[in-house]
Amino acid sequence: MADNRQVRIGDLLKEYGYLDDEQLQRALEYQKANNIRLGSAVIQLGFVTEAEVIEALSHKLGIPVINLETARIDTGIVALIPRSLAEKNIAIAVNEQDGHLLLAINDPLNFYGVEELQQVAGMPVELMISDRAGIENAIKHYYSEVEARDAVSKADSDYANLFPEIEEINTVEVGDDSTPVVNLLNSLMLRAYNNGASDLHLEPFDTTCKVRMRVDGALVDYADIPKNIHPALIVRLKIMSNLDIAEKRLPQDGHYRANISGADLNVRLSVIPTVYGEKAVLRFLSTNTLIDHATHFGMADSDYQKFLEILAHPNGIIYITGPTGSGKTTTMYMAIDKYKTKQVNISSIEDPVERNLDGINQVQVNNMAGLTFETGLRSLLRQDPDIIMVGETRDSETASISVSAAITGHLVLSTLHTNDAISSIVRLEDMGVPPYLVGNSLVGLVAQRLVRKICPHCMEEYEASDLELLTLHETRDRVSILRRGTGCHVCNQTGYRGRTAVHEIVLVDKRMQRMIAENATIASLYEYARKEMGMSTLRERAHDLVVSGITSMEEYLKIGETVD
Repeated sequence: MADNRQVRIGDLLKEYGYLDDEQLQRALEYQKANNIRLGSAVIQLGFVTEAEVIEALSHKLGIPVINLETARIDTGIVALIPRSLAEKNIAIAVNEQDGHLLLAINDPLNFYGVEELQQVAGMPVELMISDRAGIENAIKHYYSEVEARDAVSKADSDYANLFPEIEEINTVEVGDDSTPVVNLLNSLMLRAYNNGASDLHLEPFDTTCKVRMRVDGALVDYADIPKNIHPALIVRLKIMSNLDIAEKRLPQDGHYRANISGADLNVRLSVIPTVYGEKAVLRFLSTNTLIDHATHFGMADSDYQKFLEILAHPNGIIYITGPTGSGKTTTMYMAIDKYKTKQVNISSIEDPVERNLDGINQVQVNNMAGLTFETGLRSLLRQDPDIIMVGETRDSETASISVSAAITGHLVLSTLHTNDAISSIVRLEDMGVPPYLVGNSLVGLVAQRLVRKICPHCMEEYEASDLELLTLHETRDRVSILRRGTGCHVCNQTGYRGRTAVHEIVLVDKRMQRMIAENATIASLYEYARKEMGMSTLRERAHDLVVSGITSMEEYLKIGETVD
């Protein structure tokens, strides 16, 4: 490291042709004025990119570049460096090798920082370079893991000593924001949020409580926590959700908002009694999950253009359909957000309000107070709305009022639980809405599913079997190679990382409206949508993803066949 101390980043970048004398002088002035390191100054001024700085440093100092997204990182080793020091020096401990601490750092010329980290870790360090964003994301991800495991340990030891009969804990104790149980719950929630989980499960069993997270639609085991802590966690959740802490025999549902380490979490809670205690499921209603084609509502270009045609209608009803967890509400929010710039009155009735939208009047259902979907929707119609969003059409009353609102000049967006787009028509009729009203009100139907994407880090190609080709309706001369994930540490051994949406979109025209009003069969409506309107089915969209290597046959088979 002694030789490296002679390296000056400005001279190094000049040597590699990234800077000239004038730029270096400007960078030095900018550095002094803003009290930052010179490497940050040249990047902020746009003279060089961060990748160019990293490449030059790596080559000159003989230090390898590490991709923290794919690297195997030992959480126990991460804990050797306090989070505050890691954030201060933009560095994270990765692993241990031959008595040396492998340390990823953004600025290897920060010698004082390296020495400080080395002293705290108590062992010599071996440096690797990574980009700033990669290190910051790794700190956020792995330190939430460290904090969660520390919280489990502390809660176990403290409550085992202080409260051997955990069932008798006073509610004031678990309501105090400084208790170990509260810290444990906050750590688990933050870990799930940082991991991109949609749900957090607390499942009691005979001797332990399992903590599992739903990531990319699949449940992943996270940790086992001592059984004696579980009742206190449930009490804390009930307090936050304004539920009855004394009621342990009946299911309860609630909702709360929390800000944990700067993350604003909107959580729906469901508690249900099991033979070993109450199981709790926390659903995160606002997550940091990235969306493919976000500017197109997560849709392929052709589907997006069809959806824009539907949204252009001044009145009528649009249903977004699919099972729970298929992203219906996210799509509806993105569609509603598009109208904000227009001079219109937009109102919603939701249970619960999953995301706060500026410029939109959002109403939260409160069944205990008598504010149901039905009463709230009736009241919204007296508020001079142009566009109404109904969180979910659950019953005949809500369906009838929504259809009536659509016919009387309002644009209504809502969600339904159906397997495909055309089935929504039957669902509405089953709810008691007459066919002629369904036909006159509908302007568009959107069915949606989320399919998991093959992990790019463990993806492998293989020769398609005859059965797979038959299932895909393909021939070997057109498709011979498919892809799948083998499982790695990046994807939690699932073979998948991230999800993308497939859609089935029906633009309801005059002829289809007439067919619906005349009580046409689902098969005939489906045939008309396919042959005359060019509707692509969910399976056809998933087929394209399989053939292009984005998803697997396993995901393709999860999407059932539509009416044939």
